[in-house]
Amino acid sequence: MIHEVTGDLLLTKAEAIAHGIAPNDHFDSGLALALRERYPSMAKDFRHYAHQVHPKPGELWEWAGVGGIRIFNLLTQEGDHGHGSKPGRATIANVNHCLKRLRHQLERSSVQSLAIPKLATGHGGLDWNEVKLAIDQYLGDLQIPVFVYGTYQQGRQAKEPGVA
Repeated sequence: MIHEVTGDLLLTKAEAIAHGIAPNDHFDSGLALALRERYPSMAKDFRHYAHQVHPKPGELWEWAGVGGIRIFNLLTQEGDHGHGSKPGRATIANVNHCLKRLRHQLERSSVQSLAIPKLATGHGGLDWNEVKLAIDQYLGDLQIPVFVYGTYQQGRQAKEPGVA
């Protein structure tokens, strides 16, 4: 059940958040920066994970924080692990792989609701219409509410049907 909402994703009542990053992300801009500021241990844990595993675009890294929040970091963007490398652009193939993995994780978890931004359209550079089709394809028939934050409004809590 996909619901497009307007508001501040950081104020979601959903049990989990999904967002796009690069394999070498520093969490220093956009939603990733806001999440790093709210959950600094997540960025630290990701750096450790990335140095150990060297994840590839198209993968998913799940993080669980204090208070039960779960964050699905979708590696939608390209990015090398070399010193000084910067995150690259997203690809629709990476988005598709990530959403497929996300669906699998959600189906086998106890997560009851998910919030997701206009994935890979900011720093990722993809066209929202193309990404929206992928979100509909992979998450549209899930039995949990999926709140797509189509329009960002800082400090405003979105109306999320079915979530208390």
